[in-house]
Amino acid sequence: MGASRCDLIGFVTVEQDISIVAAQLADLTKHVNELEQHLKKRADSQQERADSQQQRAEVQQDRIDAAARELAEVSQRLQAAADALREAI
Repeated sequence: MGASRCDLIGFVTVEQDISIVAAQLADLTKHVNELEQHLKKRADSQQERADSQQQRAEVQQDRIDAAARELAEVSQRLQAAADALREAI
């Protein structure tokens, strides 16, 4: 027959066993909380980077839109100048 728990670790009272398990649970809870904080900081950091990238993308899009409007205005002026030249000839 195999060795009993008492043979392997000595005599442990129920209260001691509960105390050991409670300490292990407290330690596990501490580690889980630390991991949660680490993950939250990491998620916050990633969100900040995503927000920053979104803001840069919006600024770039605004610049592209402004350049497109300016190009359209220049194109209209060039077309008007070309039309005026044709009429002058």
